Order: sequence, then structure tokens, then C-alpha cells
Amino acid sequence: MRTNYHTHTKRCLHAFGTEEDYISAALNAGVSVLGFSDHAPFPDVDYGYRMPYSELGEYFAAVDRLREERADDIIIKKSLEIEYLPQYVEYYERLLEIEKVDYLLLGEHFYINGAGEFHNITQATGTEAYLDYAKAIAAALETGYFRMLAHPDLFTINKLAWDRNCDAATDIILNAAVKAGTVLEFNANGYRRGIHDYPDGRRYMYPHEKFWAAAKGTGLPVMVGSDCHEPYQVWDECMDRAVDYLKERGITPIELLE
Repeated sequence: MRTNYHTHTKRCLHAFGTEEDYISAALNAGVSVLGFSDHAPFPDVDYGYRMPYSELGEYFAAVDRLREERADDIIIKKSLEIEYLPQYVEYYERLLEIEKVDYLLLGEHFYINGAGEFHNITQATGTEAYLDYAKAIAAALETGYFRMLAHPDLFTINKLAWDRNCDAATDIILNAAVKAGTVLEFNANGYRRGIHDYPDGRRYMYPHEKFWAAAKGTGLPVMVGSDCHEPYQVWDECMDRAVDYLKERGITPIELLE
């Protein structure tokens, strides 16, 4: 079975294609479950790279409508990829309880550190930032709002060598996921970003070999996610490569998010 629970649309302002375009691509690729998880807006601050808050209702209505119209063809899930910031607790609860999203996908790009400072993990200049980032993820997972953790090794995107802070951050993230029973996403979009030079060698930005070696030891469920920003990426060669990577390392990815 082919499934993908990490799908963006042109609404997020850095992807291409409508909801209908992604459904057509999914059907052509033999995908039987498609989860729309566009980047969530926040009600009071525009954090960028996401739809305006004023379009959220339209997004939900479109997914709900298509779920009914295409019910005989494909299973459609309604979701959002969203960061965790503690001041938005009521917002997360409204999304789950009132808007009835099927799941929230934790995609932690920015976070507030222990000193109360706002940071974007993709701009870290030292690996000590990874510890605060990992603690922010742990705090998010403790809430129970998030069914799956997107690109859990996103911190390895920075041009920094793997060190003991990376080991410690990995342990914090994985221990929190074990405690919360969270599904880890193996993000295929890392392959699309290509191989780059790092202080400790050439590699993909993510997935990172050391992170996933540690993840295997936890026994946590792992799901491959496309993180597609164009319709053809719903299931492409990078998705196949991601599945093969996991299986070669003794990890059988799950197909359904219950």
C-alpha cells in the first residue's frame, strides 16, 4: 500500500498545485491514502512560508468537500503541519476538537528556547542550539496534540559537524517520542535537496544516518512522508528510496496513521 500523510499545496506560498492536482497525482501513482498537511497559519502572527490565516477556513472546506466527492477513489485526511509554541495551546485544541483535523503533524522549524528567545533551527550557528530545539520538541510531544513528528532530524540541515550535542539532542527527541508514543516521519524531501559538503563529509541535509541508527533502537513506528511541494512528488523516486533505506536497516515503515 502506498500512503502519504505530508502534502502541501500552493496555499502555503512556496508550493505548487491545488488540492485537486495532488489527488490526481496520488491516484496516478497508486496512492490510496492522501493526507493534506499544509503549513498552518497562526491567528495573530504571520511566521511566513504559510497560508494567510484568513484562508484557513477555505482550506478546510476544500479538503472536506474533496473527501466526500472522491470517497470512492481515495481516502483523504485533513491535517496541518504546525510548530509548537506554548502560547497557542487553545489554538491546537480548537484545531483538534472543533475543526476536527484528523491529526496534527509537528513540524518544528522555529521555537522558543529556555531563555524565552525565538529562533529558527535552520539558522543555528552552533550545535548547542540543538539542545534547546530538542527540548522544545519534547515539550510539544508531552502535550499529546501531535500524532507524528515530521523530519525529526531537521536540525542536521545546518553546516555543522555531528558532535555530542547532536547525540544529546537525538536522545531527547527520541525519548520524548517513546514516552508519547509518537510516530516518526522519515522525510523523503531530504533526498530532493541533494548532497552537500559538511565539515564531517558529504551527505544529505537529512535524513542523517546517525539519527536513524539511534531511532532504530527505540522500536518507534516510522512512516515515510513525501513532504511534497509539487504534485508529482506525492510518490516519486525519492519516496521509493526512503522506503528502501529503512528496510535495508531493518526498519519496516508503517503505512497507516491510526
